[in-house]
Amino acid sequence: MDNCLFCKIVRGEIPSRKAYEDDDLLAFHDIHPQRPVHILVIPKRHITSLAQATPADVPLLGRMLQVAQQLAMDNGSPDGFRTIINTGLVGQQEVMHLHMHIVGGPEPVGPMLKRL
Repeated sequence: MDNCLFCKIVRGEIPSRKAYEDDDLLAFHDIHPQRPVHILVIPKRHITSLAQATPADVPLLGRMLQVAQQLAMDNGSPDGFRTIINTGLVGQQEVMHLHMHIVGGPEPVGPMLKRL
């Protein structure tokens, strides 16, 4: 995807502060962190959103979760963290490339959702 922001980061066209990288995944620190720990984990291969993931993507999705645990511990959130995958319009996904936020730090992250 030529114009995808995260694909450009994967290709090195846009700099990032990398937290992890392997053959399939890239993790980098959010440029506008919402918590002391705020890291994004993305597949290097373009998948638009979780809604477009297929059964063939299950190992990659599992790997994303496993990497999240290690990144949270290594980056200052040893007592827990939250993972967030926003999907599509209703989920308020801003970048149309599957990505998982890891948020945490020394204090609780607060309520997950506000009541309507």
